[in-house]
Amino acid sequence: MRMLDVIIKKRNGQTLNAEEFNFVAQAAAKGTVPDYQLSAFLMACFLNPLNDKETAMLTKAMAHSGDRLDFKKIKLPKVDKHSTGGVGDGISLALAPLVACAGVAVPMMSGRGLGHTGGTLDKLEAMKGFQVRVPNHLIYKQIQKLGMCMFGQTKDLAPADRKLYSLRDATGTVESRPLIVASILSKKYAEGVDSLLMDVKYGSGAFMQKKEDSKKLAKALVATAKLLGLNCRALITYMDQPLGRAIGNANEIYQTIEILKGNQHLAPDFYELLIEEGAHMLVISGREKNLDKARALLEGYIADGSALEKFRQMLKWQGSDPDIADHPEKHLHKAKLKLEFKAEKKGYVSFIDAKTAGVAGVLLGAGRNTMEDEIDYGAGIWLSKKAGEAVQKGDVIATLYASDKKRLQAGAELFAKAVKISAAKPKPYKLIEEIIK
Repeated sequence: MRMLDVIIKKRNGQTLNAEEFNFVAQAAAKGTVPDYQLSAFLMACFLNPLNDKETAMLTKAMAHSGDRLDFKKIKLPKVDKHSTGGVGDGISLALAPLVACAGVAVPMMSGRGLGHTGGTLDKLEAMKGFQVRVPNHLIYKQIQKLGMCMFGQTKDLAPADRKLYSLRDATGTVESRPLIVASILSKKYAEGVDSLLMDVKYGSGAFMQKKEDSKKLAKALVATAKLLGLNCRALITYMDQPLGRAIGNANEIYQTIEILKGNQHLAPDFYELLIEEGAHMLVISGREKNLDKARALLEGYIADGSALEKFRQMLKWQGSDPDIADHPEKHLHKAKLKLEFKAEKKGYVSFIDAKTAGVAGVLLGAGRNTMEDEIDYGAGIWLSKKAGEAVQKGDVIATLYASDKKRLQAGAELFAKAVKISAAKPKPYKLIEEIIK
């Protein structure tokens, strides 16, 4: 088989078969064809979009281009969740231990943050000693014993995706929906799970700003996952404003621990999404048939301390001090400087723009613009006030953290543009817009 023939076939709008997709995936993983031919293939797919069946074949080929995790000997239902990313979206940190309490296996593979959206691995590494690079045999052992593990993608897991993803960014083919779907699902399919929950966000702080685009992506993800034999559903969720009160890695770990301690009033929107996503994971995994029963079960695990104990055990297994779960303020990274952002007038916080707040967090040092950038784990923003909450003149709306004066000033100047105060109380927003099954 020749790469040129595959390119021409797709360029001409013809349908490719599994053998041809396997050839492309192996070539991308092993470097047996030049980048310019892989780039031409991607552009052909961009101009002549893959159908659902082709997308599933490419996904499967990419998943089989390297190692796959095999949990067949673990007799529990195996479920994971993927979010398209947002600002303050640290749900996974609490979700994995919480759902594992219900007797399902949660192998949760996550990524790093880039741009204004945070990455789960960066948040986990805000806890000193936490190991996110876990060998396959230890992932298997930990899930056997604990029911869950949070880890990063190894270089041998879906290597074709890593190559094609980097070329998409450089060739103007990022927006291709089938290629987005194949990239996301290839890693999850390689994980060896039975079911998958997708959190597809829309709004200023999301990958997809328009609700309609998020819905199209969600439908494509669910359709392709089902063709691969995965039980899958998607939640379309709001990301025009930050989720929860914490932006930044140590901040988000602190918030997670407080939520798992039962302090749901700290961040009601975070708690709501946590329980909803967990309940849907239990239903699609077959652990529960009824969403209400699943919600009650999960709320019970928080109330009786089981979820926090599971988090504590995860810390021990993955190299961190379990005492972080009880006294996070003693262990988490702290920034050297802080600045209180105060209300200039009386009224209500009517809006906090997610993207602007997220970029402000990056300026403070909480995120990265390139993968080579270093992160200040203590940097970030704590939102004392959220949309809908009343303020008096001089009230603290947010506290900004950084370890460099210039960074603190730059972050504060931008954050000021994110916050809107109005005389009238704003209408509450809907956190979960739609469920795609």
